[in-house]
Amino acid sequence: MSPITEYEQRVAAGDITNDPNQRGALELLDSLHKSLSSYRPPKMGFLTSFFAGNRRAPKGLYIYGGVGRGKSMLMDMFYDLATTKAKRRVHFHAFMQEIHEHMHEVRKTGVEDALKPVAQAIINDTDLLCFDEMQITDITDAMIVGRLFEALFAAGVVVVTTSNRHPSELYKNGLNRSLFLPFIATIEERLTVYCLDSETDHRQDRLTDQQLYFHPLDEATQFAVDHLWQDLSGGASEPLIIKRKGRDVVVPEFSSGVGKATFKDLCALPLGPGDYLEIAKSVRVIIITDVPKLSKENNNEAKRFVTLIDALYEAGTKLIVSADADPENLYVDGTGAFEFERTASRLREMQSADWANA
Repeated sequence: MSPITEYEQRVAAGDITNDPNQRGALELLDSLHKSLSSYRPPKMGFLTSFFAGNRRAPKGLYIYGGVGRGKSMLMDMFYDLATTKAKRRVHFHAFMQEIHEHMHEVRKTGVEDALKPVAQAIINDTDLLCFDEMQITDITDAMIVGRLFEALFAAGVVVVTTSNRHPSELYKNGLNRSLFLPFIATIEERLTVYCLDSETDHRQDRLTDQQLYFHPLDEATQFAVDHLWQDLSGGASEPLIIKRKGRDVVVPEFSSGVGKATFKDLCALPLGPGDYLEIAKSVRVIIITDVPKLSKENNNEAKRFVTLIDALYEAGTKLIVSADADPENLYVDGTGAFEFERTASRLREMQSADWANA
């Protein structure tokens, strides 16, 4: 089945709303889908000259536009239907965390250029690489990503990515940005750049006027949250694994920028502010389920929950919660009850229409 056929079937079934502005991206993805069906990359490796690289490779795609326009949904549809066996779909931020982690491990072996074996490992295992939400905000990423993508393109790896920014806006005003400009030129040469300029924010429409905080923890709450997750994710998901300082920070369910985890997943483990900031950077919407009443009995978990909400709040992340009580009555017994008043206030604000529309 082609992406266009799949899209039309979903529209007919009422699963998604037809958006004429998505058609241009859909047609490009459909064309790439057909090209990939008979494509086999030569796997020439890191040391191959970029200009001697595989010019027969299908041109990849860079889809950019505002939040909620359907970029991730279209790319996921393309990815699921791609017949290429050696394929991977990953959030760009999580991918770069992996690269840093792998380079750190390789350096322990005394290798002079740690990026070479890391890039070669990706080349060996991947013909199609799909990134969600490409963005460059870190100087270290900026210095690595150009060489990495040059190697991938030279080896014939096909790249499809989504982003909120045009390539020329990546790492804008960043330190030593002039060193990053060749990467932008490479992106514009090797990928078709398409602006999905829809006037409709499909994800935001789903959250506007919706109840986003559910209590108590009963069957009705579970049904409501499951329904929202199904609507936002389409029912398909995979874990979001963020590599951080030798550990995996995991959001168990992740799809199209939406994450879902239980309170225990995020607060019963020894995670810190940096971990929660990485999660906040990696998701647009997060569903946190099964938040219990907080007290001196689960004080450590309560402290982590406060830190998590602070990170999500500062990042402007959309939040859906199922809990055992309303925010004001979630933490009434314990040393942190007074300080929790600020968290309760933030939980209330994050359920408002103004927050959902931000």
